[in-house]
Parts: sequence; C-alpha cells; structure tokens
Amino acid sequence: MPLKKLLLKSGVNRENTRYTSEGGWYECDKIRFRQGTPEKIGGWQRVSATNFQGICRSLWNWVTLGSQNLIGVGTNLKFYLENGGRYNDITPLRATVTLTNPFETVSGSPIVTVTDASGGYKEGDFVTFSGATAVGGLTLNGEYEISLTETLSKYAISASTNASSSATGGGTVTAAYQINVGTGFAIPVTGWGASSWGFGTWGVGETSIESIRLWSQSNFGEDLIFGPRGGAIYYWDATSGITSRAVELSTLSGASDVPIEQRFIEISDINRFVFAFGGNDYGSLVVNPMLVRWSDQGNAVSWTPSATSQAGFLTLSRGSEIVTAKQSRQEVLVWTDSALYAMQYVGAPVVWSAQLVGENISIAGQNSVAYANGVAYWMGKDKFYMYDGRTQPLRCDLRQFVFNDFNTQQYDQVVSGTNESYHEIWWFYCSTGQTISDRYVVYNYLEAVWYYGTMSRTAWLDSGLRDSPLAATYESNLVNHEQGVDDNSGDTTLPIHAYVASAEFDLDDGHQFAFVWRVLPDIRFDGSTTGSPSATMTLLPLANSGSGYNSPVSVGGSNSRTITRTAVLPVEEFTGQIYTRVRGRQMAIKVESTGEGVTWQLGAPRIDMRPDGRR
Repeated sequence: MPLKKLLLKSGVNRENTRYTSEGGWYECDKIRFRQGTPEKIGGWQRVSATNFQGICRSLWNWVTLGSQNLIGVGTNLKFYLENGGRYNDITPLRATVTLTNPFETVSGSPIVTVTDASGGYKEGDFVTFSGATAVGGLTLNGEYEISLTETLSKYAISASTNASSSATGGGTVTAAYQINVGTGFAIPVTGWGASSWGFGTWGVGETSIESIRLWSQSNFGEDLIFGPRGGAIYYWDATSGITSRAVELSTLSGASDVPIEQRFIEISDINRFVFAFGGNDYGSLVVNPMLVRWSDQGNAVSWTPSATSQAGFLTLSRGSEIVTAKQSRQEVLVWTDSALYAMQYVGAPVVWSAQLVGENISIAGQNSVAYANGVAYWMGKDKFYMYDGRTQPLRCDLRQFVFNDFNTQQYDQVVSGTNESYHEIWWFYCSTGQTISDRYVVYNYLEAVWYYGTMSRTAWLDSGLRDSPLAATYESNLVNHEQGVDDNSGDTTLPIHAYVASAEFDLDDGHQFAFVWRVLPDIRFDGSTTGSPSATMTLLPLANSGSGYNSPVSVGGSNSRTITRTAVLPVEEFTGQIYTRVRGRQMAIKVESTGEGVTWQLGAPRIDMRPDGRR
C-alpha cells in the first residue's frame, strides 16, 4: 500500500464526536496553528522579580512626552505605574485627617489599635501615617494595611516589631487613607439581604455575587485618566512625576459637573472627548446605568453642557446597564447587557449620536471585548460575536466545549486580548467549579480556526509600544508572552507541556484492520534552546470508532524511538523513519513535548501500513 499522509485540517473542532471530526484535530494545549499546521506556542518571561499587591484586572500602555514607556496596572488593592520593571504606587487618596495620640499598643504584640472617629475605612484598606512620635517603643510612620475594623471609630494595624510596653500616644499624626480596596474574586454572599427582594428561599438565606474590582483607563495626551467600576474618575499628571499620586478629576482647577461615579471610562482619541458610562446625571446623585456622559472637547474637567461647550449626555434604551465600550476606527462602540450601540461624532448641537447596531445579544463582562484588524470580537454568555459594520455570531468549533464547562458566576473574570503577531484573539475564563481563570480559548481570525488550552491570566495587553504581549498572573506579577520557549514566570525555569491530538481517522477504508509498521515523522525544532530537543508521537489505534483505544504505542516511548534532532541549531537533521507495530481500523495521533528548551512545528507525517484482515 502507498504511504498515507496525515495532513489534517487546521484548527480544533469539539462540536461533534471524535470520529465525525475525521480529518481534523480534537484536543490540544499550548499550541497554535500557523499556515495550517500545529506548533507549540512561545514561552513567557516575568517583567520583574518585584511583585505588586492584589489581583491585576487592567493594563494600559502609553509613552509620555518625556519618553517614559508606562503601563497602568489596576489591581483590587492598588493602582500602579510600571516603568522598567518597577511598580510605582499612584493609588489616589480618599481622605487625609489629623489625629491626636491615636495609637494604643500592647506589650509584646505587634498589633496596634488606631482610633479615628472619621470612619470610612474598611478591612484591607491602606493608610499612611506621618509625624508620629514613638509609643510603646514603636514609631509608626509609613504605610500600613488595616487588618481589622473593631468599631466604627477604631481599627487595627500590624507593626513590623512587637511593642515594648502597653501605651497610648503618638502625638499629632497625619493619616492619609487610600481609596477603599475592592474584591479580588467574585465571592458568593449568603444571608439576609444578600439579593433583591423576592429572590431566594424563605428561611434558607439569600445568595448574590460580590463584584470584583475592575478598572478602566486610557491616556489623555501624556496623562492618564482612570477609575474603578462604580467609583470616581481619577487623573494622573505626567508632569508631576511617576511617584506622585493620582487625584480625583473633580478636584482639578476648572472642574465642573464631573461625574461622581461611573461604570466605565473611554476616551475618543480623534475628537479628544472623555466618556463616562453608567454614572450620575447632572445635579443628581442618582446613578443611571444606561447614561452616557462626555466632557467638552479637549477638556477633561469640563462636563457642563452650554452654548460654548460640547459636553453632553444621552441615555441608551436597550438593556438594563452599560457593560463596556471600545473605540474603533470612526466610532465608539458601547455594549449594554443586551445590545450594541455605535456612537459617532456629529458636531454641535447634538455632538454625539448613538445608533443601535446589534440587539438580543449578550456579553460576558467588561473585559471580554478585543478589537483587531477593524473588527470587534467578544465573548457572550453562550456564544461568541463579532462586529465589522454589522453584528453577527462568530462561528465557533469549540462553542459547546467552552460554554458547557463554564463557571457562570465568574463572568467578570473573563479577559480578552489580541496577539497581533499571530492574528489571534485570546479569551481567559473560569471552567466549572473554578474561581480563578484556568482555561483559554483562541480564535485565529486570519485562518478562521479555533484552539484552546489551560492557563491562568487576569489581564492581557497587546501593545505596539512593547516588544511582546503582556499579561498579569494570579501571582501578582506581569509576564511578557512569546519570549523564549519555557515558563519563566518564577524564580525557576519550568518546561511547557504542549500537545495536540487528532480526531479518529480510518486506516485504509475503515472496514478491515490495517497493520501500521512504519512512521515517517515530519517535525522540525527551529527555535529550540536545548541541544537535543525532542517530541513524542503517540499512535492511538481502535478496533472500531467509539470502542476505546487499544494499547497505545508511543513513537519515542519504550516500544520505539524518539523523534529528535541530533545537531545544534540551525542544522536540520531529523529522524527519517521509525518502526512500530500498530493494528486497528481507526487511529488517532498525538504529538507532545514536555522538555525544557523545546519548541516544535508539526508538518505532514506519513504512515506505512498493510491490510490485516477483518478481525
């Protein structure tokens, strides 16, 4: 019989049985498809050995007029500017108060009780003391985390050493409180009043989900405008220095009618308007989740509509709340929980108009939208969508696989981003039962194929101002993706386990058994950093489709040899052929690597076989 070439269709398809998907790929992890064939993805390298505090949910990159390449890093605890691997804390202050003898120490304990009748603080908040004198052998100047709020007027902090005596004092102390911290994870809250009236079972208790801290941010020229969902709008002035704290926008000179609350912030670069979505109306403290407000053109602090100002507002009608927004080429796209609007600049007196361009849709969360090549892609709650001038579902070969194994209580943790170098859209999400994102799914829009894998990321940024895509980890660090071939997110280099497995395909005609006695692998290891890179090819034979695999024979296992390149890069010398013994009517093939310093691309392996009867 002639050699059988195994050149399978690009992409992974899990929408049907493994046998129905014949001619394609069925399982994978940490691989991508390029020019129709699978290859291992690139590795990642941490930006710095220094960690930030909290779980990062937002990244933004821009360059100041002083040529500082900055990354805005918003976590549930703080807000930072990353520059050269250093995280500069610019978290805004909520309040600054003067206290008199506020500290109470206990001999032999690091716990200090602080008395402040002004309130407004909660457990986990940060406060910075200055001007304090020694009390109980402790001088408590510096930043501390509030570990326990005892009453409305007292809380506890932990000093770095134990007090030498029990005492009260500290003198005249200035206490600067940072804005309240947010939640790092979506946590079910159970108890009376946890959900709306009429929900839950009487006597059992009520359950709701406490929202995680999400940020939106964008640069206004060389400065940064940002804010937490449900919070105020803040402004960081580049001329004040990278270590200076941001301030509330409403406190700047000339500020008028600045929203006191917003759900999302976006800036129109072309027209230089600042947008606040889902905030309070003029002269009102009532929040309208469907309200859109914008500042005067080129003036971030002026929000009062007038005959000489282009500040304005409008209210969207489809949906119950605005979820997110994204600037596209000539419009600002706005997603509610059930519709998509396109906002366009039309000039005075209307200034901005909104056109409904999609309805009866869904969106997973604030960070589930990615924009690439003039098209917006987003994850809904049961399917994927795209907008390229018209809204339409995105054909997905992994739809059931993704949404049938999805923790629907963790929509806010969905993170999307682009990897333009490989024409990819990435989504990270939580699978069933998981409270941290543990899976990803990728759409390659150039080849219109899908693939997936396991990885935990909390934020993603693909910027032309940095050399590679940037992502945040649950270990409170940033990593550069597509750097090297291994996992260098920690102190120790770890190998990346990558594999791809095919659907089942017939040997010969699928009617009678075939005996496979030789494999001609077609794998290259360009880019590997180890002297002897290798991969393992496993042949998985079946007596009948759906019957389960016979004992697998590993090409590179104990029954045969390893596919390996024996020469140092860039010499390409591959194993030519491998002898094996496999018998079945159908077969699947799996290629994987587990070694450090290895990367590979699969071509079109061939198998040599002969008929072997019907039984």
